[in-house]
Amino acid sequence: MKSRIAYSACPHDCPSTCALEVELIDERTIGRIHGARANSYTAGVVCAKVARYAERVHHPDRLQTPLRRAGPKGSGQFEAISWDEALNEVAEALLKAERQHGGESIWPYYYAGTMGLVQRDGINRLRHAKRYAGQHKTICSTIARAGWTAGAGTIRGTDPREMAESDLIVIWGTNAVATQVNVMTHVARARKNCGAQVIVVDPYRNATAQTADRHIAVRPGTDGALACAMMQVLFEEGFADRDYLTRYTDDPARLEAHLATRTPKWASTITGLPAREIREFARIYGRAKRSFLRIGYGFTRSRNGAANLHAVSCLPAITGTWQHRGGGALYANSALYHWDTTLIDGTDVADPSIRQLDMTRIGAVLTGDRRDLGDGPPITAMLIQNTNPMTVAPDQNRVHQGFAREDLFVCVHEQFMTETARMADIVLPATTFLEHDDLYQAGGHTHLLVGLQAIEPLAEARSNHRVICDLAQRLGAEHAGFQMTARELIDATLSASGWPAVDQLGEHPWHDCALPFEEAHFLNGFGHADKRFRFAPDWQALGPLGSAMPALPDHWAVTDEQNAEHPFRLVTAPARNFLNTSFTETPGSRSHEGRPEVMLHPDDAADLGIVEAAMVRVGNRQGEIRLHARLFDGLQRGVAIIESIWPNADFIDGRGLNTLTSADPAAPNGGGVFHDTAVWIRPA
Repeated sequence: MKSRIAYSACPHDCPSTCALEVELIDERTIGRIHGARANSYTAGVVCAKVARYAERVHHPDRLQTPLRRAGPKGSGQFEAISWDEALNEVAEALLKAERQHGGESIWPYYYAGTMGLVQRDGINRLRHAKRYAGQHKTICSTIARAGWTAGAGTIRGTDPREMAESDLIVIWGTNAVATQVNVMTHVARARKNCGAQVIVVDPYRNATAQTADRHIAVRPGTDGALACAMMQVLFEEGFADRDYLTRYTDDPARLEAHLATRTPKWASTITGLPAREIREFARIYGRAKRSFLRIGYGFTRSRNGAANLHAVSCLPAITGTWQHRGGGALYANSALYHWDTTLIDGTDVADPSIRQLDMTRIGAVLTGDRRDLGDGPPITAMLIQNTNPMTVAPDQNRVHQGFAREDLFVCVHEQFMTETARMADIVLPATTFLEHDDLYQAGGHTHLLVGLQAIEPLAEARSNHRVICDLAQRLGAEHAGFQMTARELIDATLSASGWPAVDQLGEHPWHDCALPFEEAHFLNGFGHADKRFRFAPDWQALGPLGSAMPALPDHWAVTDEQNAEHPFRLVTAPARNFLNTSFTETPGSRSHEGRPEVMLHPDDAADLGIVEAAMVRVGNRQGEIRLHARLFDGLQRGVAIIESIWPNADFIDGRGLNTLTSADPAAPNGGGVFHDTAVWIRPA
């Protein structure tokens, strides 16, 4: 039988949100997945893990029927039950918790295992309709959003397709080859069309840095110092566009005076980079009129991450590259979409007085920390979709302790028996993105996309939307969104938001929301009321922890620094073939990654008596793990890299990477500090 093509959108990586062409073998089977050639950003390219998505859709270990726990928590002992039995038991448990402790003792918990607006966010409609505890979504982008908004005032930037017209592309704090593969397509066009130079700023020589003309191997958590020293050079050596600064920024004279002592020599002692390398980087940036700064999330996952991103985002305002095609910067484009998600999220029935619990601090929440719970009741019931906190959340020892509570009821709706699902009382089988309808927005380009159901669901798998609606009926929750199909929600949301309905999109189910050049480049003003880029942000307006942050761009020394007891700075970078834990079960991804390893500089390894492939212990006050060493000279001494997220069971003692990471909230508004960890390393 000849395969057909269905168009869809990748649900996993918000910067890319690739438009897809999916080979359909029959009504239940897919073949290879390709990037959609007709989409001007995806341009026919997709990452290898999604190209082989059939491994995931048709994996023999996918959950196929509802399950009830039949043994001790975490034992993996379950028995199959019917959907009616499962949903009735979940509803009864939630109603019991509500009677005994109130609605705020129930915590619907989710994140971005799917990025679709309907299937991801519909859980909030149930939350709001039932007055359950809120969720402060801090685990991914909260720090970065604050850092960018501090300066620009809104979350948007230069159209990434303009990279093809750039003469310099700086990729700062993201491994685009692994996490934003389409960036590299447009980089290649810039090199071919404009002879563009590519510079990568990252703590280690990752796959993206290997493709670059220059790799700036900055020490983790010191990007702000590097950016400040670059700005000092730009002012000192005449690269600052003073007319642009006067017209578009808040206080350039104060900034220049402040930076006078933030020289490359000053930054060298902080960043570990030679002063001459910093100065040369600044000169290259200053000479390029069409410099495109592609800013990632990675370097923001630090206690000073928002301040660091803000400092980096100041660079194009100093040189005025926003004025030119192929110039400026991009962190994300979420402000393009002006969504009205009332029907999806149930925002019309939300009560702002209900407590918001920080999802990154799930370990503290579940173990009863009053700093998180306030005066409210303990969490006694959870409904979890699209995330695997037993593996991906920081402060893992406390997370595991919390999930082991006998008085905590947990329902997990999942595609696989994740470590979190193993801790559940009820497990429900979930559809993949090709088995339901959904609506997507891109973070790193300018399209909204629709992905309609392409194949029949596996066995008894049901979509998130259907499960939420079925539970709402049993719980007596009322909202118009519960009475609508996913397709109806998509069309209603598109209409309410001013976008074309699905049937109006034509053959290709996406819509380009790009702004005109002047608006995309902030030539009509930035997103603040005064229309100026802010070198001096109002951090307190961006979050409750903002009062201590630096008034102007600077190195903010609040990180978990190395000391005699913990001489290494650990970065927990994403592995190329995993995406959190979404691909850790597929054979193609696992075979490419091999095993968990810690990368060490050969000189550090020699000092410790560690050889290639040796088993080592890595630890700090949070705990310790065991894994194998890989000697690697593409980082500074005193830096260690563990690419992950591997399942905990893949580590030698069953204790995974996030045993070491802290749940401390970052300023100004919380956020996961996954790359801000000091550790010791010893032979095992």
